[in-house]
Amino acid sequence: LFVGNALNPAKISRVSVVDDANRRLEITVDDSQLSQAIGKKGQNVRLASQLIGWNIDIKSESEKKREIEDEMARVQRGTRELKALPGVGEKTIQRLLDTGYRSLEDLVEAGVAVLCEVEGVGEKTAQKIVEATIEAIARRQELEAEAESARIAAEAVAEEARLAEANAAAEEPPGDTEPPVEDAGTGLEAHGADDEITLDADTEEQREPTVTE
Repeated sequence: LFVGNALNPAKISRVSVVDDANRRLEITVDDSQLSQAIGKKGQNVRLASQLIGWNIDIKSESEKKREIEDEMARVQRGTRELKALPGVGEKTIQRLLDTGYRSLEDLVEAGVAVLCEVEGVGEKTAQKIVEATIEAIARRQELEAEAESARIAAEAVAEEARLAEANAAAEEPPGDTEPPVEDAGTGLEAHGADDEITLDADTEEQREPTVTE
């Protein structure tokens, strides 16, 4: 109620406590209400934060939806990567998942000592898990780097082709549209030196008859 009053007249969809210890709230509003809730230069958020004594993060519905989708994709990828760890049994992987580990990074961050606290995971198994995880992360990074290089190369080729096409279009000479040149003396079109010119009979020069004795 206090949060709603603090951000009035913007309509709030949801309020979630992100960090109770540090008094941080996350507020979700409809896309059309986002700018109104934030206020000019964040003025509404600052005033509401001061009023209720909590730090406030405001997100739109579409932004929150994308965030959830990204998190789900991350969890799904992490689960696939955990299940694909070489040398680690299926039961052990399931115990790790049940304990809350959702990514390779989670396992590396936990380390051998913490992983030993998982039921059925001894020191040797924990060491094997960490080593396999480090190798899997390195392999993933290699694949991502290769994919990024391929993407950059493809974009460079496409850009080069585009520039070549643009240059070719700019250098293309205009079509031959000059009209034929007329002969000023005869009114006949001059089509070239090799063209045959035919004169009408009435324009031919009259020759005198030859007298035979």
